Amino acid sequence: MIPEIQPSILRQEMLCAEMQGRPCGLIVFGASGDLARRKIVPSLFALFRRDLLSPHFYFLGCGRSEYTDVQYRQAVREAMEAEPSGTGNAERFLSSFYYLSGDYTDASFYEAIGGRLNELDRTHKVSECHIFYLSVPPTLYGSITEHLGAAGVNRCGRSVCEYLPRLVVEKPFGHDLASATKLDAQIHRHFEESQIYRIDHYLGKETVQNILMFRFANAIFEPMWNRNYIDHIQITIAESVGVEHRAGYYDHSGALRDMFQNHMLQMMSLAMMEPPPSFDAEPIRDEKVKLLRSIRPLQIAGPWNSDIVRAQYVSGVIDGIGVPGYLQEKDVGPNSQTETFVAAKAFVDNWRWKDVPVYLRTGKRLAAKRTEIAIQFRQVPHSLFASVGLDDMPPNVLVLKIQPEEGISLSFQAKRPGSKTCMSTLRMNFNYSDIFGAQAPESYQRLLLDCMLGDQTLFARQDDVMVAWTLLAPVLEAWAQEEFPLYEYPAGSESFAHADQLIRSDGRQWRSLRPS
Repeated sequence: MIPEIQPSILRQEMLCAEMQGRPCGLIVFGASGDLARRKIVPSLFALFRRDLLSPHFYFLGCGRSEYTDVQYRQAVREAMEAEPSGTGNAERFLSSFYYLSGDYTDASFYEAIGGRLNELDRTHKVSECHIFYLSVPPTLYGSITEHLGAAGVNRCGRSVCEYLPRLVVEKPFGHDLASATKLDAQIHRHFEESQIYRIDHYLGKETVQNILMFRFANAIFEPMWNRNYIDHIQITIAESVGVEHRAGYYDHSGALRDMFQNHMLQMMSLAMMEPPPSFDAEPIRDEKVKLLRSIRPLQIAGPWNSDIVRAQYVSGVIDGIGVPGYLQEKDVGPNSQTETFVAAKAFVDNWRWKDVPVYLRTGKRLAAKRTEIAIQFRQVPHSLFASVGLDDMPPNVLVLKIQPEEGISLSFQAKRPGSKTCMSTLRMNFNYSDIFGAQAPESYQRLLLDCMLGDQTLFARQDDVMVAWTLLAPVLEAWAQEEFPLYEYPAGSESFAHADQLIRSDGRQWRSLRPS
């Protein structure tokens, strides 16, 4: 007898359904590079093992390195063997991998790509469904898209096409507002906005995605998600590592461009936006942009009176090991003025958040690795326990933990066993690894699958990027002037004096980076 399936179980399975990616060809420029090796290929293999890659899928790597198809498959196999997840079924997976070498500035390279796509489409029964992934330095975006357009592979070859070719670009999208505007114009000459997928890997993390469901699928917190109940919000992206192998890029970017303009503002917009009318890409992205447009311009009236400060790490100690300062890192200029730490105080001028401060900080070579959004609620208006010395009750804090563990934590006051008045702060913790018995999937799995499905929810839209650059443009201009100071902090510290003053002047303090 077949057991009866309970409606609640059936409903749960329906809610957990995952669609398999559509038949497509993924064409990765920079396929021999670090991002493809560490993130893109392992994420594709994870999708393959979960049966989320279509049987009609192929991967065409494009790059300057000289490989044959066989040589590239061997290079990918060796990279996969270094991964802890294992390589079961790797041969079947790699059988759909191909490679084409050439010069990104040579028009004949793109003609060869077009010819190879026609051949692979027939072999794998793919009907012109192409995703072009630019895993290359941003300086090449404009040139590659120009050549893709000239070769005609940016368009569908039929009069009616359900699946337009897609273009995936990594951050940073531009170096400032002017360069972002120029780059956007270059890309839009050949690709419509509906074809462009601007990746921010933070938006693929489970806890970041969970912000929307946590807020809008529960009746407990959303009624309190406003200025009447929330005292302030802290958003932190702290890294214990230095610039590592990225110094050449980072020294021309800095923390503001590398982390603040994209990751931090994206998390802020999800945590604070208004409820969208539906769980669809455009309504969600509309509300994110509305939130970003509501951020009050950062005050940068002078070098000593600013809502945003910067610093650079000097030598220090992390986990008992001495580490060099930023200026001693390989490929960093000896007189570099690049910031490695940014702290800011922002306000959102709308009815929901008026006068609620949002404190943001990001930095390298800090005491610990931690990424989180902490919502601190207001203290109780009147303590019933003042007569026994409990007149200053600790506030409730809700923490959305993103790295290194993904989960949610809520602190509240409760009586402990013992004397009549014995109260302490308790924490309810939810970690994905504890509940589901495994680490959350790599964020690129989610984002690559969404590209295949044509879901742009977790990708930045054109106006989103431009509003973020517009907000930070005055800061970049001010910092270009010598009178705006670049402070220092020892590697292994949690902050520096002027960042602390930014929040202490309001009678608040940063949350500790170390485990509590």
